[in-house]
Amino acid sequence: MGVFLVRRLATLVATLLGASVVIFLVLEILPGNAALTLLGADASPDAVAALTRKLGLDQPALTRYLEWIGGLLSGNLGVSYAYSTPVSDLIRGGLAISLPLAVMSMLLTVAIALSLGVFAAARHNTLADTGLMGVSQIGIAIPNFWFAILLILLFAVQLHWFAAGGFPGWADGPLPALRALVLPALALAVVQAAILARVTRSSIIEVMREDFVRTARAKGLTKRQALWRHVLRNAMIPVITIMGLQFANLIAGTVVIENVFYLPGLGRLIFQAINNRDTIVVRDCVMLLAALVVAVNFVVDLVYVVIDPRLKASEL
Repeated sequence: MGVFLVRRLATLVATLLGASVVIFLVLEILPGNAALTLLGADASPDAVAALTRKLGLDQPALTRYLEWIGGLLSGNLGVSYAYSTPVSDLIRGGLAISLPLAVMSMLLTVAIALSLGVFAAARHNTLADTGLMGVSQIGIAIPNFWFAILLILLFAVQLHWFAAGGFPGWADGPLPALRALVLPALALAVVQAAILARVTRSSIIEVMREDFVRTARAKGLTKRQALWRHVLRNAMIPVITIMGLQFANLIAGTVVIENVFYLPGLGRLIFQAINNRDTIVVRDCVMLLAALVVAVNFVVDLVYVVIDPRLKASEL
């Protein structure tokens, strides 16, 4: 197990280092000048040059990259060009919305997907199975922003159960804040649940055809008993893989939904930073998202070993 952890940690560090290089280089080759964007197209060349020096944009790329990495390691993420605010404060405020939103969406996704996936697999080749998979296919095809608009029209405009957008803040208590995240979380969860339900169903059906399941049934277990005692645990590895990827995508992919519901989360922060050519905010936010994706994949690898003893034995 120790060798396994060392290997995975080395892979994690190498991946983060490679991601940092790619992120920095991509932002370096993008056209435009942050100083010119801040001052406007009518700014004089001398003013643009002075602001460029003030922001440190005239330094060599390698120097700026090393300073950026040093700041990440020390916790100093710099100051936003557009807002003149520490980037760490902006990210902290965005994460306070995006992270709970992603967690709520993931909980809804897992609850819906596992229930439908197990139900459909237990009734393989029946009308219920076919109907559920048809509904899931529709769920995959529906754009989440369009579904979000439908939710606003139904629950906010017609029924007045929820607000159409905005975020009251956590200072007013957790219930109003969580209430404001219900519709965005549901809009994000629909597509993810449809995908995960199909994966769950396929994985369970595949495991149910294995020899050990037939042996369990021959020893007197009912189909339901074999499903809950033996099949589910062995079918969870591909399901957990998709869950890990989906959770990372929910954190990184909230740009559209946060703009639909006017939520000041991390996605909206990135969107505004791109419009303002605030490269330091974009760089730090994208690096944070990359780190979250890598960390989630690392946790998934650890869960693999816990679930499947064969993997544990092979790594020792």
